[in-house]
This record gives sequence, C-alpha cells and structure tokens, in this order.
Amino acid sequence: MSEMKTADAIRYRLEYGLIRTVFALLSLLPFRMRSAFMAWVIARFIAPAFGFKNRIRLNLDRIWPDLGTAKRDALTTEISRHTGRTLCELFSPRDLLSIARQTELTGPGLIALEEARATNRPAIVISGHFGNYDVVRARLIAHGFNVGALYRKMNNPFFHRFYLKNISTIGTPLFERGRPGLSEMVRHLKNGGTLAALIDVRANSGVPLPFFDHDALTATSMAELALRYDAILIPFYGTRQASGRAFTAELETPIPHTDPETMTRALNQSLEARVLKNPEQWFWIHNRWKGAG
Repeated sequence: MSEMKTADAIRYRLEYGLIRTVFALLSLLPFRMRSAFMAWVIARFIAPAFGFKNRIRLNLDRIWPDLGTAKRDALTTEISRHTGRTLCELFSPRDLLSIARQTELTGPGLIALEEARATNRPAIVISGHFGNYDVVRARLIAHGFNVGALYRKMNNPFFHRFYLKNISTIGTPLFERGRPGLSEMVRHLKNGGTLAALIDVRANSGVPLPFFDHDALTATSMAELALRYDAILIPFYGTRQASGRAFTAELETPIPHTDPETMTRALNQSLEARVLKNPEQWFWIHNRWKGAG
C-alpha cells in the first residue's frame, strides 16, 4: 500500500509539474492569442489523443442519429474548440474577471434575484457545462450578490490546490461537494445568500430523468434545498458570442416550487433548450447518460 501511495504521489507531482509548465508558458501570450491557441490545441491534439472526440461523437449519435457524418464531425471540432477556450478562461481568472465586468446581466430572473436579495430570501441559481458558467458567477458577485459556488475536489492534490486558487480568484465563498462543504453551504443559504451550481453532472445516486429524451442520472438535491429553505430557483446561462470572447448572461424565469423531480425536470428542459440553440457550447465530453438505462 505504501509503495502504491508513493507511486501515486510521484505521478501526481509529474502531472502537476507538466500542467503548471504548460500554463506558465501560455501566460506569456496575450489572452486573445492564448485563448485561440488553447482552442486549436484541444481540438487538434488533446481531444483525439485522449478519446474525447470519440466520446463527443458517441453522444451526438445518441441524441441526433440523423445528423450526418460531415455535420457531426464539424460540430465535434467546434465543441473541442469551445472546451479549449473555456479551460483557458478558467485558468486565466484575471482575464475572466475582465470579461465578466463587460458582460451585461439580463433576463426576468435578474429582477427576481434582486427581489430575493432585498428580502434576504435564499436563492439558488443553476446552470450547466454550457458556455461559461463562471463568467456569470463573477458578474453576479460584481453586481453585489453574495454568490457561493459548489466545486468538486480534484483527485490530484497538487493540481487541486492550483485549481482551487484559480476558482477562488474568480469568486468566493466556495463549498466542496459532499459532507465537507454541506454545513457551510446550508449556513450560507440560511443567511440569505445565493448558491450557484450545475445540473448536468452525472449523479450515481441520482434519479433517472429525461435529458434529450434519454434518461440521465440527475441529482434532485438543488430542488430539495430550494423547497427546504424556501429559496428561489433560477436557471442561468453565460453564452459565448460569435467573437469567441464576449458573452451574454441571462437569468431565466424562476422555477415554480412543486416537488423535487418536477423542478429538476424543468431545469433539464431549460438546459436542453440552450443546447439546441448552441450545441457547440455544451460539454459533450461528459458520459452524461451512463448508468441510467
């Protein structure tokens, strides 16, 4: 066991060293060049080498079997490019904050969120791996909302510290998924704070709910929290514009309080509509439908 732990530590250090070296070299480029370069590298080398392109194609074939090979392959490339830009933004937090400051908040959910803040009512804002969720999170914080966010702990402890530093620069507080962050997250909501989370992470213990007419294991926990603490539940999206650098930030009409499954279905439907309009901006690399059939 000790040898295994030593081997893991060495591997983690090597992985982290490589990642830090790559990002240190990339930081020498202006942000626009860095973003374009990351888009090209992910689409041209990383996605094919690590099997991401195959996963994207399989998911596209599942949802749109009649898409056609040429359209599917072109969309696969665009999805990979968008992923590269998003990664670049995540690990360029100062540049992301600059983008966020230039992004206008819109939509009926903004008024509802402002009303909730005025009455100290908790709020939960929900997005997916679509566009760039962190741009809107940063913009909401800059707008004066007390937005805390959930995050998943990385397996590599050295990389995790690097990752946490970057997302903390974008905005705090942050709550680790699971028991470690549960009590802090609940306290944040009870104090009238806003919680930002993603709906499209496969939850092994989740409920099979339709996403593009195929069941996907989906956590109903955000809807449960909304009901338990009378929190307003709002879908929101940061959609990348044609320039590749600018975004729109829209908060949709709040989801009515009914029951957890009905509310979570509505969140899935909201995300579906966004993906239909801009399919290249969703993270098709996820094995979203695994284990639900």
